[in-house]
Amino acid sequence: MEFFRDSKINFVGGMKMAFMISVVLVVLSVVSLLIHGGPRLSIDFTGGSVLQVRIDPVPEVADIRATLEAKGYRGVQVTDFGSVDEFLVTFLNPEAVEDGAEVTEGVRGVTDTSGTLDAAQTLLNDLREGLAGSTIELRREESVGPKIGGELRTAAVNSVVAALALIVLYITVRFVFRYGVAAIVALVHDVTLTLGVFSLLNLEVSLSIIAAFLTIIGYSLNDTIVVFDRIRENMKLRRKESYRQVINRSINECLSRTVLTSLTTFFVAGMLFLFGGPVIHDFAFALCFGVMVGTYSSMFIASPVLVWWNERRISDRKRTATDM
Repeated sequence: MEFFRDSKINFVGGMKMAFMISVVLVVLSVVSLLIHGGPRLSIDFTGGSVLQVRIDPVPEVADIRATLEAKGYRGVQVTDFGSVDEFLVTFLNPEAVEDGAEVTEGVRGVTDTSGTLDAAQTLLNDLREGLAGSTIELRREESVGPKIGGELRTAAVNSVVAALALIVLYITVRFVFRYGVAAIVALVHDVTLTLGVFSLLNLEVSLSIIAAFLTIIGYSLNDTIVVFDRIRENMKLRRKESYRQVINRSINECLSRTVLTSLTTFFVAGMLFLFGGPVIHDFAFALCFGVMVGTYSSMFIASPVLVWWNERRISDRKRTATDM
């Protein structure tokens, strides 16, 4: 199906404007991350406990937080979750090691080395005491030790770095090195903007969000490689055209495929976002945003980087010839 027949959109002509917009957005993302001290990490990476509770009658979030703080719970986070009577209570624990044991400071400053302390039951007892007359039901409990959280954080960073390195290697072998650099610029652009949006909206980065980032990387890379393949073909078939003309023609020839693929993927992720429930809400949001920014970067970042690289190389050759 061809939505765009013989389209002649000047993508390369908008390269400077696209770069300016992207630079501004990337700077805003980095500034937001710096202001917030990095992305907001879930207990998957920091260690701690998250409890999902149902409370009847429904109290205010501030009342739950005040009750727990009065009981000595430090750094507690309370948020609405799904229905109006369900809440998430999260304790983020700093990593510490004392005599080979993990030390949990988030829950009333006590240690939890071998499961001797049932943090969920302790919290429920304190919450029932503080909210006398309310019916409190524990719906879900997740706990991660601080040492395990640190290991998961390292593994997540290593997985993203390894993915980017292998992508450069693959594209260098399949095409040439400058194509790999262009793809990595686009991928770093996509991940940075997604992290920036999560920082601005104060959303947590969990293991599922890392999975979403890797999915975004794969999706964006697939779209970019399709365009690169067409560029390589047209370089051989249209030798009389300029480098800019070949790039523009290649992007336009892939435009229908790019738009159709992006729309179908976005619709699926959008349905998950709207109807998938709060558990996968942030994951679906990351996919939706990633699909949009990945489509943009494949057309306005990755391919124009090739144009910039080629023109810079020609300029350097001319300068060298003039100096001689």
